[in-house]
Amino acid sequence: MAGVLNIPQSSFFRSIPSSRKAPRASISIIRATSETPLSSTSTSTTTNKEAEKLEASFTAPPNFKPLEPKPFTVKEGKILYILGASLALFFRLGTGVFVSGYSVSFVSENEIPPNQYALEVAGYKVKETSKVGPRREKPIEIYDLESCPFCRKVREIVAVLDIDVLFYPCPKNGPTFRPKVVQMGGKQQFRYMVDPNTGTAMYESDDIIKYLVGKYGDGNFPLMLSLGLLMTLTEGFAMIGRMGKGSPFCKIVRETLVELELPHIQNSCARGSSKRQLLYQKAGHFQVPYLEDPNTGVQMFESADIVEF
Repeated sequence: MAGVLNIPQSSFFRSIPSSRKAPRASISIIRATSETPLSSTSTSTTTNKEAEKLEASFTAPPNFKPLEPKPFTVKEGKILYILGASLALFFRLGTGVFVSGYSVSFVSENEIPPNQYALEVAGYKVKETSKVGPRREKPIEIYDLESCPFCRKVREIVAVLDIDVLFYPCPKNGPTFRPKVVQMGGKQQFRYMVDPNTGTAMYESDDIIKYLVGKYGDGNFPLMLSLGLLMTLTEGFAMIGRMGKGSPFCKIVRETLVELELPHIQNSCARGSSKRQLLYQKAGHFQVPYLEDPNTGVQMFESADIVEF
């Protein structure tokens, strides 16, 4: 899986039940959506003035300057880390690497304009196409447990369908979004999906995949997502190299966002995605992961540097 990660701007603050004492535990940094606000009986509250002070505190580190992207370069000391994250590609046979209906052909350099993203191989350019379903106005919202194999297969179908998703990380014992899932759905189970475009909400990975494929795809399940027990086993094996976490450069950035319980919009950029061209036009270069933080104005490539940021 590949993607552009966007940390939604802290456009509003709401209280969230939490046992943490740190100030940020009482706010959630998310874009305004059609969500139901949490109960007013929450134990942590933030006044408007306090919220303004907290929001104003989001700034880039002093003298911070994003480094230039270095394609296929692994930072010193991170080789084993990346190799471990790469096991998923082997066990899952690249599921989530290609958009639905992906096809490829080699064309002459003149057929693709210089300002259009395309790989170059032996004097030819690679023309990639795909067949995606209808697009929605708002991103799908998924409350996700990173180490769960059932959550992983939902993330795979998101990449296959080229869907943008607002992920709410729900790590074990996480105090921020786990209570919200109980409040909305009645039980603490992950994955939990909310589609603000239709008002649909559901648990169960197979039900979520069936819904997404039917609503935003062609109705057909990818082979590696329809193998029952074998699929579950390979999803689990895919995480062995990460000790319960599981895909290379994008993966290590997502792990950090999860550990910090930071909501983030993932713009999937699997092969065949039109969003590769959008990033190419915006940044003058295509490489993932690419992080946008509207709270600080920082936009940057390079996974290890993103993690440090």
